Amino acid sequence: MFGRLREDINSVFDRDPAARNFLEVLTNYPGLHALLAHRLSHRLWGHNLKWLARTISTLARWLTGIEIHPGATIGRRFFIDHGMGVVIGETAEVGDDVTLYQGVTLGGTSWNKGKRHPTLGDGVIVGAGAKILGPFRVGAGAKIGSNAVITKEVPDGATVVGIPGKIVKRAEPDTEEAPTFDPERREAIRQKFGFDAYGVSQDMPDPVARSMQAMLDHMHAVDQRIERMCTTLRKLDTGYREGRLPELRDEDFAEILADVDSCCGPDPRAERQAERRTERQDTRRDAGDED
Repeated sequence: MFGRLREDINSVFDRDPAARNFLEVLTNYPGLHALLAHRLSHRLWGHNLKWLARTISTLARWLTGIEIHPGATIGRRFFIDHGMGVVIGETAEVGDDVTLYQGVTLGGTSWNKGKRHPTLGDGVIVGAGAKILGPFRVGAGAKIGSNAVITKEVPDGATVVGIPGKIVKRAEPDTEEAPTFDPERREAIRQKFGFDAYGVSQDMPDPVARSMQAMLDHMHAVDQRIERMCTTLRKLDTGYREGRLPELRDEDFAEILADVDSCCGPDPRAERQAERRTERQDTRRDAGDED
């Protein structure tokens, strides 16, 4: 008993740099208090003392803000940091060395009897506010981002973010992925439009950003093909006059560019882009005067 308690306290020192001494952890860490209460209530639950087990669980929730059903199975060196609002359902299973932060829910999506809560493998880390819902497995060593909503199985070692949760970690993190676009063409289009349409880098681990990048690359390829078709038409028919494409204005992208500047700093290419826009406007004005 005292050996498990010492192991639990040492796990707090390993994962919380704010922990200073044994007495502080023992008396002021609600995650540890909730874990100790759960060990008692779980043992009573296994001896079919259901009411008493639930009563102890309820008292622990009042004292710590952490609700762990007595039927849940918790492994060794389990650590709940801060803890307020954590909910762990009856059929949840938690492996060894798992870490949860405040607001995490290991919940179910069904009212049917039987397994309806998730299983967390060894070494899983679940960020603040994340919701893992359903009777599936989160693989060993996986990381769940804050406020993510997970409704399907997560493989070992994966990192999942977003709503619904999406895997963002590459299988080979030390291997750089080859770009699926032509960097020279992207730069040429950027200069033509007068602004950088890519507010995030190619390796940004945001699935939505990657989807937007793919759509923009496709649009640029279509634009390039249309330009070639227009060039061919002008060669075939000297009377053909190319229609002017609608101009992309800075004010249409002001909020987006402001957000990019706030998180990444101002773009050092902004002045050069402004000069190019001014030159193009002057050229178009002169061409209009000649017509």
